[in-house]
Amino acid sequence: MLPPFMEEKSWYVIHTYAGYENKVKTNLDKRVESMEMQDKIFRVLVPMEKEIETKNGQKKTIMRKVFPGYVLVEMIMEDDSWFVVRNTPGVTGFVGPGSKPVPLDEEEINNILKQMGMIEGKPKIKFEIKEQVRVISGPFTNFIGFIEEINAERGKIKVSVSMFGRETPVELNFEQVEKL
Repeated sequence: MLPPFMEEKSWYVIHTYAGYENKVKTNLDKRVESMEMQDKIFRVLVPMEKEIETKNGQKKTIMRKVFPGYVLVEMIMEDDSWFVVRNTPGVTGFVGPGSKPVPLDEEEINNILKQMGMIEGKPKIKFEIKEQVRVISGPFTNFIGFIEEINAERGKIKVSVSMFGRETPVELNFEQVEKL
């Protein structure tokens, strides 16, 4: 008999062979169906996020694994459900001390799910304060300036450009500038 806290539905993290996250998800989904475990294993997720990459002025949206080598499983932890997950090809084990799986707390899983549910990609921050950049799009195209502020949450930077002989701060999107 498992402790009462393990009899309720929780999220667990399983470790996989590197690069096998999607294969593990597919295999586990098939095993849940074929072994009729839908009442104990509910969702299998490979945490991904959209990321906007800018190379040579071209924007490209890519899907990036948030936690390479890990897959999330929402399940009721019992001997039979543990066995199904643990013996799925590509799974090396559950995350937790020794052989005891530890569920994610609600705040952790909510943050991960929020991150995955983002509508727009989060641009990768590749800039630093006081770095010199060139504006590559918008009304300030070809202006050169220095970064004063970086707002990662909004995907914006404040760049000080020289206009009419004086330094003027201009707020731009990450995609509108490139490093010099």
